[in-house]
Amino acid sequence: MKRNFLTLVIGAVLMVIFGLLLFTFQVRQTEVAVVTTFGEPTRPIVAPSLYFKWPWPIQKVYKFDQRIQNFEDKFTEDLTADNNNLLTMVYVGWRISEPQTFFPKFAGGSVAAAQRMLESILRSAKSATVGRHPLSDFVNANERELKFDAIEAEIKALVQSQLQTNNCGLQVEFLGIKKLGLPESVTQTVFDRMASERKVLADKLDSEGLADAAKIRSAADRKASEMLANADADATRIIGRGEAAAAEVLPVFEQNPELANFLLRLKALEASLKERSTLIFDQRTPPFDLFQGLTTNPPTK
Repeated sequence: MKRNFLTLVIGAVLMVIFGLLLFTFQVRQTEVAVVTTFGEPTRPIVAPSLYFKWPWPIQKVYKFDQRIQNFEDKFTEDLTADNNNLLTMVYVGWRISEPQTFFPKFAGGSVAAAQRMLESILRSAKSATVGRHPLSDFVNANERELKFDAIEAEIKALVQSQLQTNNCGLQVEFLGIKKLGLPESVTQTVFDRMASERKVLADKLDSEGLADAAKIRSAADRKASEMLANADADATRIIGRGEAAAAEVLPVFEQNPELANFLLRLKALEASLKERSTLIFDQRTPPFDLFQGLTTNPPTK
């Protein structure tokens, strides 16, 4: 009796497991899925969880990797807007964004088929974008004139537009230029043009330097002229004040010339004895002739 009960329990558990396998399925975090009913896609699933379904052949579940797929296209040669050949290689990151559209578009959801179509679209978009830009946007002595970001954005926008037009259910997450090359036939031409651009830049810098130097010299000359003019004006004013003062005292000096002469010599002597000066002089030379005839009295005891 116990053995029969255990058998029933095991059978019931197996039936539950079998029923779960038939009527449920799980979508993981890294997956998207599409449920088909009699072969036609009827339910897309993009969120991870446990879901119910009818057993085959009524419904069937197709799961796809939702993670970003990466690939690089071939190193191909295209013609720029100024008729120069340029070799380019582009890398792309893409993922499945709409499983219900992706599934019927690529024979049961073939990732390889999707990538082949994306490579074809990428080649056309890259060729068209390169053809709209001159070579100087890719190769330039002045890094500010390079337009890699704008070119990459143009290629990405064109590829995504083609994917939407073709109803592929794919999303381009990132795209960038990995490698650039020049055919041997145009390498020397590019080098010569870069050298010419460098020379133009050097000449421009020299011209700007000479112009700045001329401005500095002109400003210095103007400042020097202003300072000299101000000094001449100050000197003229000082001379004028001196002459005016001399004119005021001249009548007084004319009344007593000897006194005036004595005062002038005394003032000159005072100016020469400032700051504890020690003088060695000839008493016959004015104004030191004032010391002539002076006697020194011996100290009294």
